[in-house]
Amino acid sequence: MRYPTDQDPLWRPDPQIADATAMGRLMRACGRDDYAGLWRWSVDAPDAFWETIWDFCGTIGEKGSEILVDRDRMPGARWFPQARVNYAENLLRRRDDGEALVFWGEDKVRRRLSWGELSHEVARCQQQLIAAGVGPGDRVAGYLPNLPETLIAMLATTALGAVWSSASPDFGVQGVLDRFGQIAPKVLFCVDGYWYNGKPVDCMAKNAEIVARLPSLTCTVLVPYLDPRADAASIAGALSWSALPAVDVDATADFRRVPFAHPLFIMFSSGTTGVPKCIVHCHGGVILQHLKEHQLHADVRPGDRLFYFTTCGWMMWNWLVSGLASGATLLLYDGSPFAGGGNILFDFAAAERMTHFGTSAKFIDAAAKLGLTPGRTHDLGALRVMFSTGSPLSPEGFEWVYREIKRDLLLASISGGTDIVSCFVLGNPLLPVYRGEIQCRALGMAVDVFDDAGRPIRSQKGELVCTRPFPAMPVGFWNDPDGSKYRAAYFERFPGVWCHGDYSELTGHDGVIIYGRSDATLNPGGVRIGTAEIYRQVESLPEIVESLVIGQDWPPGRGDDVRVVLFVKLADGENLDPALVDRIKRRIRDNTTPRHVPARVVQVRDIPRTKSGKIVELAVRNVVHGQPVCNIEALANPEALDEFRQRPELAD
Repeated sequence: MRYPTDQDPLWRPDPQIADATAMGRLMRACGRDDYAGLWRWSVDAPDAFWETIWDFCGTIGEKGSEILVDRDRMPGARWFPQARVNYAENLLRRRDDGEALVFWGEDKVRRRLSWGELSHEVARCQQQLIAAGVGPGDRVAGYLPNLPETLIAMLATTALGAVWSSASPDFGVQGVLDRFGQIAPKVLFCVDGYWYNGKPVDCMAKNAEIVARLPSLTCTVLVPYLDPRADAASIAGALSWSALPAVDVDATADFRRVPFAHPLFIMFSSGTTGVPKCIVHCHGGVILQHLKEHQLHADVRPGDRLFYFTTCGWMMWNWLVSGLASGATLLLYDGSPFAGGGNILFDFAAAERMTHFGTSAKFIDAAAKLGLTPGRTHDLGALRVMFSTGSPLSPEGFEWVYREIKRDLLLASISGGTDIVSCFVLGNPLLPVYRGEIQCRALGMAVDVFDDAGRPIRSQKGELVCTRPFPAMPVGFWNDPDGSKYRAAYFERFPGVWCHGDYSELTGHDGVIIYGRSDATLNPGGVRIGTAEIYRQVESLPEIVESLVIGQDWPPGRGDDVRVVLFVKLADGENLDPALVDRIKRRIRDNTTPRHVPARVVQVRDIPRTKSGKIVELAVRNVVHGQPVCNIEALANPEALDEFRQRPELAD
């Protein structure tokens, strides 16, 4: 079964407007007639393409004369080996009175910083890092919400050539130590607490314990958010943000240009199957990839107002803040996305004239179930682009956006991951939007879909791969000196080819459908089924808030087949009676195949998810089979797993 790919698109770009976009200008400059030709050139001539991106997008730095060395090695290709660049320098290219960022906190905090004020604060923070002995290659960690101070600390760190890593404050102590303990940071930035869903959450006890258990620290800086009078003295060796050194009013940060492949960010895998992997990304790869994605694929222009709902523990924060390099004003939000009766993000969009609205597919699904009609209740006249990621956006989700948010809008479903801190497939202002489909493969990314034998396939489900090197590949994993963990993560399935782990399809429109993670794919009777195919049907029923599906080994102990088990979280007042079970099964059977129909449907009070909101099929599968979940600290609601243990419904 595949999502319907109707011939009539939900949206087509206005040709005159599309022609004036950066993507349109690049296509003309490169002498290509359409996007398909531009994409083909970008993967067939990588040296010419990425040098063009460096120049076209206005990268600041010394490019050097060589572009790509060892082009046939994957991993192992080297990009811009003579270049010198600094990520923060590219983001802080402006120092005027224009608005660099706007912050809304759920508790109604409102803050604004101009480009000049942002630059001044970065210079001030950088002085503290220098005093703490931070230099190129040292690690600095942020245990922080999505605050202006988080952005400032990151920029001060990366301007020095030091390495930034962050986690959101909803992580518990062990979750933080599992991450930062591996990378031995020299400085930690933390917060006194945060607001969520109208309630203050104090972090001071966690801060003190984490600092005591990170012996590498030479300095800790406390950012007061809940209480301006928060006492840094309760944390060993800490000082308050207000105590950072004073600098001259016109002071600017010191930008230390580093080699293209110099470490910039250390990001962490979700960690639900073991200690999180520490994925190292570099200055040159991140800035080139994000400039390309923002300016060309996302149509971000100078003066646009860019928003993504994200925490600092998700790669979308890193992607969002790079928008400064394209001249956009950042709109930052911290708190629940459903504060204010579910409308807080749309309130933000209307009040701040948001041009780009980024969120998750789960938020769109939830907003639809709440009956929100933001296009009628809010002035969204400035909105041009909406992003969705985190999980596959259903065709019904596409339709809801165009029906209830805005008809003239580029809805860019995007997908990539922490592994590349960017996208393999994403939006395009030159192409139509079809329901259920991601518009295109990204420029410079040789994305394909392989069958189990490693052969390219079309209009069939298979493994999403990338067959050629690209600059945003990780430079490696931390504490992996021989690269064996890195190679095992992406290159074992198909040698010399990046296998991303998404169960996908290339469509007749040259778009992409993602059916879920390959490791969560169901396999009853030897037929592969993407979990998103079932979620789409089940979650369209008004009684169902959310669902999770796994394959249970059946018969137990033999391991030669699986049966499909569906867990459902119901709306308030609903019960999983035989009539509802029958409706669920009938809807799945009528719209997919008999093999998709679950053998068991089980009600639960909550669905477990990661800190970034992704449901965790593998963790649930482990619990159902009596196997350990290695790292529950990675979960936002680990208590939800208890409901899946030893369910009598699954014993026969």
